[in-house]
Amino acid sequence: MSSASMQVAASSGLLSVAMFVVGVVLVTILAGSFWLGARIKQRELPRPRPDEQPHLPPDGPVHEVREYREPDEVPRMPKGGRALTPYELSNMQTRPSTSKERRRWSPGSSGSFGGGGLGGH
Repeated sequence: MSSASMQVAASSGLLSVAMFVVGVVLVTILAGSFWLGARIKQRELPRPRPDEQPHLPPDGPVHEVREYREPDEVPRMPKGGRALTPYELSNMQTRPSTSKERRRWSPGSSGSFGGGGLGGH
């Protein structure tokens, strides 16, 4: 736009009217969104009453079972025997450990691969 058309628009108040109309449109959209949100909320199910809340089982809370498990041993091949392929190995299961002592990481090891420690030496 040229400066002459800007002067005409400013003197006639067209720019002020346009800003006012944009403001009214924004306020109308906000009010409509609040109205629509209220209508949607009215259609929702009511909140459950205290007697409809879940209750504990009759024998009390359920606690976790903590046990230590160890894997089955991988079959060892005799000297000179051929190596087993993955298809010949069974699905490796675990069994409860005979030791009830909690296992700890070895000193100086982070316990993870690539953790930056020296590893178990």
